[in-house]
Amino acid sequence: MKHAVSVSLGSPARDKRVEVMLNEERICIERIGTGGDEKEAQRLFNELDGKVDALAVGGIDLYVRMDGRDYPIHSALKLVKDVHQTPVVDGRLLKYALESRVFELAKPMIGEAPHFQKVFMPSSVDRIGLTTAVSAVSDEVVIGDLMFILDIPIPVRGLEQFKKIARILLPIVGYLPISMILPPGSKEDTLEPKHQRFWREADLIAGDMHYIRKYAPDDLDGKWVITNTTTPENIELLRKRGVNTVITTTPRYEGRSFGVNMMEGVLTAYAGLGRPLSESELNGLIDELDLRPSVQRLNE
Repeated sequence: MKHAVSVSLGSPARDKRVEVMLNEERICIERIGTGGDEKEAQRLFNELDGKVDALAVGGIDLYVRMDGRDYPIHSALKLVKDVHQTPVVDGRLLKYALESRVFELAKPMIGEAPHFQKVFMPSSVDRIGLTTAVSAVSDEVVIGDLMFILDIPIPVRGLEQFKKIARILLPIVGYLPISMILPPGSKEDTLEPKHQRFWREADLIAGDMHYIRKYAPDDLDGKWVITNTTTPENIELLRKRGVNTVITTTPRYEGRSFGVNMMEGVLTAYAGLGRPLSESELNGLIDELDLRPSVQRLNE
């Protein structure tokens, strides 16, 4: 049996270990959270090197990918600097592959993609594929990276405007310490609704579940949500807030979905090439294994 492990800077409360069958290959999927402890994460990466088939970095990307260019996150790269035997992935290539095709892959469950008046993305910098996908089915996309990551109360409107800003900021952000760029939720922070007007004006909310959980208002009545990793508790939270439909971009195993970093690790282990896979190889496996999003109708 092959073994893929995600060492995450996120909370240990989200840890899970399951076994799945991909075609005739049995794979153990394991997620280990460190609650933001960088030294513990680095220790685990070093300890597991050479002992598992694939390692994945969770909670933060090693690089941010935009228009075919990878911008390094230097503090994150230090976590895996001593890993030399086991292939290491961070999910950025699978994230782009899955999220840019989200409506295509979800079509058997939702039919043709609906049209939205306004999309709100609390953070877009590491999910340009999703931003591109929702831009194609909406009249307006409002992006909140400046508001939520840099605490600058200015919304960015539209993908092209966001890319112009990102190209300026990414080389700088790449040198910030992990503590400044780690998404909320590594220690299961308390809820803290912020910039509520932008959430309420949108009929589709797209992006990281950590941001949605922490910063969204209580009332999300009738909205659609497209996100990444969801636990049963996340789904129940969205149900109570009135969300109509949730699309989680990765499949569900034993009641929860795993992050794209974990799933890219799974596909890397499945392929057994001893190296990370290319975007085209990942897209091929998405089709070969029929990997599809999870669609849940909560309050129709």
